[in-house]
Amino acid sequence: MAENGGVLEMTREEFEELVAEALDRIPPELTRLMDNVAVFVEDEPPAGDPELLGLYEGTPLTDRGEWYAGVLPDRITIYRGPTLRMCATREDVVAEAEVTVVHEIAHHFGIDDARLHSLGYG
Repeated sequence: MAENGGVLEMTREEFEELVAEALDRIPPELTRLMDNVAVFVEDEPPAGDPELLGLYEGTPLTDRGEWYAGVLPDRITIYRGPTLRMCATREDVVAEAEVTVVHEIAHHFGIDDARLHSLGYG
């Protein structure tokens, strides 16, 4: 990890490890409730949203009904590039990765952005 022209550099492997550590800090009582969800790390978000830190794609637990069976896992993607561009130190990356992971997992549980902002997970 190094700083290059004001942008923090971190290998994808280092960043994936930080995301894994953030997932490990999620309380077990919540992770036990997570159902059919996979977490990925990508370098950059879709072109239309270059500052996006994370994305939840799927059907929140609160919206699942009896029809929900045999579907692909929900997908949580954490984006390395924008996170590194907004953080000055490794500690900032650790904190931001954790907030982003919690934010996207909350969407899996059906918690919307307004509620997340009020809880400090903007």
